[in-house]
Amino acid sequence: MARRETKAQQAERIRKILAALDREYGTEYRCYLNHETPWQLLIAVIMSAQCTDARVNIVTADLFRKYDTLEKFANADLKELEQDIHSTGFYHMKAKNIIACCRDLVDKHGGEVPRTIEELTALAGVGRKTANVIRGNIYNEPSIVVDTHVKRISRKLGLTKSEDPVKIEQDLMKALPRDHWILWNIHIITLGRSICIARRPKCGECFLREFCPGREDEG
Repeated sequence: MARRETKAQQAERIRKILAALDREYGTEYRCYLNHETPWQLLIAVIMSAQCTDARVNIVTADLFRKYDTLEKFANADLKELEQDIHSTGFYHMKAKNIIACCRDLVDKHGGEVPRTIEELTALAGVGRKTANVIRGNIYNEPSIVVDTHVKRISRKLGLTKSEDPVKIEQDLMKALPRDHWILWNIHIITLGRSICIARRPKCGECFLREFCPGREDEG
């Protein structure tokens, strides 16, 4: 956009963006990583770093049958676990973090996944992004997960100018209503995978086109 928006104009544009996303994708909370328990989701999210959710789901289908309790992960053999999760990439560090994380869950948290950002980020392999996934999906705590899609598309839509995930999270928390924090993660990931693809955005097909300062105009 050539001219600068007033705060009121930006707020109205954001309202229209959220309404369009709700119409297109609905307002149901959903998680792309298969899990039955909070600790399974935590392990799946640790494995999802630099890996697709689809690949993680393939691996966890067998993994969660083999290690069907938190204690089995806590007591797992490192080399064996590395082989079990090899195809997710960065398997040495992931296996090491999973074992250390599960030991802490058993020894320090009574087998429960904690809910505060401070307790979660104290666990091995758990950064702010992972912690917010847990808080949003397990505890329904309003949170914004800044992954690559959320970072790129939020910048494109003019909701932040930052490259820093923590600053982007703060900017989005100010710009978006609290009841859409979790939905923003879900909607923008879906948009980023289907339409606003990093290397070849389909701007001509995008239902947010008229509200997007970063759109690519054809011709």
